Amino acid sequence: MNIGELSRRSGASARSIRHYEKSGLLVSRRRSNGYRYFDPEAVPRIRHIVRMIGLGFSLEEIVTFSPCMFTAEAKGLCPEALAAHQEKLADIERQLSELEARRARLVETLVQAAPSREPRSKS
Repeated sequence: MNIGELSRRSGASARSIRHYEKSGLLVSRRRSNGYRYFDPEAVPRIRHIVRMIGLGFSLEEIVTFSPCMFTAEAKGLCPEALAAHQEKLADIERQLSELEARRARLVETLVQAAPSREPRSKS
């Protein structure tokens, strides 16, 4: 299928598809007219890439993933995928902890700067 059809089927923009291809996550063939041609397997692969990005993985990380990470999810996570997801979760939890500490320091600074006023918070 051409890039426009792949975009419609996968929900990803043509620009994103070109970026995934440039990053080495997708492979296309060229027709005689020079247009890209993608196999039908590209649709679930793109959906998986988008899902991984949504989980916080960068393209640079996704490129290094084992091929097992792109297999059907019905089979569950392969050991490499499980490890990568656990590492990402630990990283996110560390970031949350750092943000909470930063927030607490900022609230304390505001309280000390204006003791008669309550700090505004979106909590």
